[in-house]
Amino acid sequence: MISKIISKEISEINKILESFDDRNNLSNKQFYKICYACLKALKKKRKIIFYGNGGSASDSQHLATELTIKYKKKRKPFSAISLSSDNSAITAAGNDFGFKYIFSRQLEAIGQKGDVAIALTTSGNSNNLIEATKVAKKKGIITVCFSGNKGGKLKKHVKLPFVIPSKTTSVIQVIELMYGQILCEFIENSNI
Repeated sequence: MISKIISKEISEINKILESFDDRNNLSNKQFYKICYACLKALKKKRKIIFYGNGGSASDSQHLATELTIKYKKKRKPFSAISLSSDNSAITAAGNDFGFKYIFSRQLEAIGQKGDVAIALTTSGNSNNLIEATKVAKKKGIITVCFSGNKGGKLKKHVKLPFVIPSKTTSVIQVIELMYGQILCEFIENSNI
């Protein structure tokens, strides 16, 4: 049974990665744009803001930490934050305004024009991610999502959607994290 589960997961992941292997693939083109948007923001002393729910919340914390501390080599820290990290802010916004506003309220406070806001999601349908993206757009923040499920409802609200062609949560999360780490390595090696 375990070997069947492993084979199924690896097979689906490999199928998606093979589809991304072509340089002219639309997802790759979007990912390149995301990488360069993040690099431009950091060069202009702006920040990268990650956010997500559940497992994607953990991934947003992971990626922000790769940039602020280090990914593969010692270097200067890059300005990045995860809106999923501050339990007090999340619970206060959820209690006082509603769960829909747990990220948008934080973006209102710390987001600046020229920042990059990256929503991580498997479904693309979370209202709190959509609401945060709307606020980000109003503030002149570059909006990005890493999403499965054809991008969900969130796709139409972001400037740079990176869509993983899967509906399988575990597969989407593996690929989101992999591409998130590729983003971190690209930034780390860009000599900002």
